[in-house]
Amino acid sequence: MPDLLIELFSEEIPARMQKRAGEDLQKLVTNGLVEAGLTYASAAAFSTPRRLTLTVEGLLADSPTTREERKGPKADAPEKAIEGFLRGAGLTRDQLEVRDTPKGQVLFALIEKPGRPASDIIAEVLEATIRNFPWPKSMRWGTGALKWVRPLHSVLCILNDEAGHTVVPMDVDGIASGDTTQGHRFMAPGEISVTSFADYTTKLKRAHVVLDASERADAIWNDATNMAFASGLDVVHDAGLLAEVAGLVEWPVVLMGKIGEDFLELPAEVLQTSMKEHQKFFSVRNPKTGGIERFITVANRETADQGATILAGNEKVLSARLADAKFFWENDLRIAKSDMSVWTQSLENVTFHNKLGSQSDRINRIAALARELAPVVGADADMAEEAARLAKADLSSEMVYEFPELQGLMGRYYIEASGRDAAIAAAAQEHYSPLGPSDDVPTAPVSVAVALADKLDTLSGFWAIDEKPTGSKDPFALRRAALGVIRLVIDNDLNLSLSDTFSKALNVVLKLSEWRLAASEANADKAKQFEHQVAIAEGVIASVLPDLLSFFHDRLKVYLKDQGVRHDIIDACIAMPQNDDLTLLVKRARALAETLKTDDGENLIQGFKRANNILTQAEQTDGVEYSYGADPKFAETDEEHALFTALDTAEAKITPAMDIQDFTTAMAAMASLRTPIDAFFEGTQINTDNGTVRRNRLNLLSRIRTLCLSVADLTKIDG
Repeated sequence: MPDLLIELFSEEIPARMQKRAGEDLQKLVTNGLVEAGLTYASAAAFSTPRRLTLTVEGLLADSPTTREERKGPKADAPEKAIEGFLRGAGLTRDQLEVRDTPKGQVLFALIEKPGRPASDIIAEVLEATIRNFPWPKSMRWGTGALKWVRPLHSVLCILNDEAGHTVVPMDVDGIASGDTTQGHRFMAPGEISVTSFADYTTKLKRAHVVLDASERADAIWNDATNMAFASGLDVVHDAGLLAEVAGLVEWPVVLMGKIGEDFLELPAEVLQTSMKEHQKFFSVRNPKTGGIERFITVANRETADQGATILAGNEKVLSARLADAKFFWENDLRIAKSDMSVWTQSLENVTFHNKLGSQSDRINRIAALARELAPVVGADADMAEEAARLAKADLSSEMVYEFPELQGLMGRYYIEASGRDAAIAAAAQEHYSPLGPSDDVPTAPVSVAVALADKLDTLSGFWAIDEKPTGSKDPFALRRAALGVIRLVIDNDLNLSLSDTFSKALNVVLKLSEWRLAASEANADKAKQFEHQVAIAEGVIASVLPDLLSFFHDRLKVYLKDQGVRHDIIDACIAMPQNDDLTLLVKRARALAETLKTDDGENLIQGFKRANNILTQAEQTDGVEYSYGADPKFAETDEEHALFTALDTAEAKITPAMDIQDFTTAMAAMASLRTPIDAFFEGTQINTDNGTVRRNRLNLLSRIRTLCLSVADLTKIDG
């Protein structure tokens, strides 16, 4: 079986597109081959800045001959119907077979497609792949119609087996296939003839081209860390930057340069961000001080002076970039130390959303909500409000304008420089967190208050203007904001009523208090207008709150499902009172989940459902509700007496445990009922002929149902 080697050689492919392009090349070619009947053993794609490569091993030499029997119309069908069938089958009338069937004589076509040489199929598939390649961006060049990410220079396409290799003949807009590639642009220019994939990789490496991107990345990281270690330093790990740099070079040469003394006082994050964004440099840190002192750059060639000229040029360009950063830093510091209100006032001219006002309006809402939340999270109300008012001030700074990803962090530096409390400064950075399921959750009270206020304002605001997530669309990241609230509340063990909190947030968003005040102070005519606005706002709050709480419950299900808590367990807890207290809800769900993992807990569900079903059916039949309390004096069996005792014991534990939200104790007490309930059903007939005893036993079942439902709605549990 022959092996196939394809290389598409072009001008430099952007690093961010290379990995996906390799995957697309493999998918399009292999799918096309399989659809044409050519199976293969394995395939692998590779990419460098100037080439996409695909190797396919164990390919069939020819596609197999196929035979297909196709049923047609009746033999006496209209001529047009028969002609259409003949066109579809590619046959003539005399090539059809007439067969007798229960429905009469029917025409059948036996279509035989002879196998084709692999080279013919490959040529067709590869040409279609090149012409229809899904580049995110592409270009035309010269006078041709071909589109590629950068001008395509050559196509290498060969089949090889034990007998040797052959070029698969094809031509795409004047670019003919061949068996040659090119080495490194500077270190080994010129054509290289290859006969197989092994020969190709060997000759490319001799020509200073490392084909495998992961091999280039490993070489870069190993050389960089060894070079830094030799100087007593560490390289700051950045997987995204490493992958990008590996896509910028074919022959990585790692060099370590110095940062000018004038710039070492800049915050480490500023140095790191500037070098990464502008120069694609790795930061090298002093582990003793935590400061960034050097940089790693990766050249694409070896030089006679060991990279000295390259480093000198990079250091010069870096100095210019860092001079800008230093200018921004010093200007921002001057403002921070004098009057940060300059920044907050400028946010009045920055629109947050056309229906929700400016960033300044939003900050005012967050500050008001942070003050309300402060007592709940254990923060000082004045401090929480001040932190909220300053948390987004750095959005107006020059540094954040240049590097938006530093928002929050720079706010922390600037607030610290202004001499304010460290907790207020920390809130500027931490109030954006958590940004994802693995992000750290703030624990400092002031930071928690501002972070919650920020996210709750976002959610209530967009719900108020009916801009909710739909399907996969969530342009304002409201699902992420909800997850952030969930994690903030649960990780900090906060007892927070979401309904009350969202009412307060919506009150601020809709200016309900302002309308009420205006209505109370205005004359009769104006008061009616204001009262109308009050009614509108109250109507919005009434309609939004249930939907918003339901959205949170859905997000909580996703969050707990990732932690192994079943959806039906969560539903059983959501059905209980105080389901807007997330901490309470999660504690209940986790306790129930643990209980149901035990034999007693699992079997109790069956006993509860049996009791509930019998009771429900009896209530429907009798037209009464059995909830008057069972009396032990009417008990006749030992199992009946034992169940009365067990229910008394369990209730004595469950009631006080539920009062203090000790769900673990309550669930354990509930699970202890499993044995006496099972014994009761085994040894006692519910629907006895004695009406008094029957009613008493049904009331006993009612007590089981009531006691169990006081812990969780077990009717929601599957099974």
